[in-house]
Amino acid sequence: MADRVIFTAKARDEMRSDGLAVQDVFESLLNAQGIYKVVRSRSRRQGTAGDRLYVIRSFTFDMTAVYTKGKLVRERREPVFYVLISGKLDVEP
Repeated sequence: MADRVIFTAKARDEMRSDGLAVQDVFESLLNAQGIYKVVRSRSRRQGTAGDRLYVIRSFTFDMTAVYTKGKLVRERREPVFYVLISGKLDVEP
């Protein structure tokens, strides 16, 4: 999974400020029951406006709630998930 998920600098900054490690985000992605919602990008900085962004709300193995937003792209014919935002959610399991 590590070679199929890429974290942006913004995602890493948010993770650091929330005390999340890369492993925490991987755990929440693996535990996800599905995609919470799909939205269209309005930012031209991260790619073209209108890109599909996937919002995933899930828990780590120790039940920390994590919010992740990212997009799927193909690189060298392989799907890669770019994590654009990731941080803790203020919810109880």
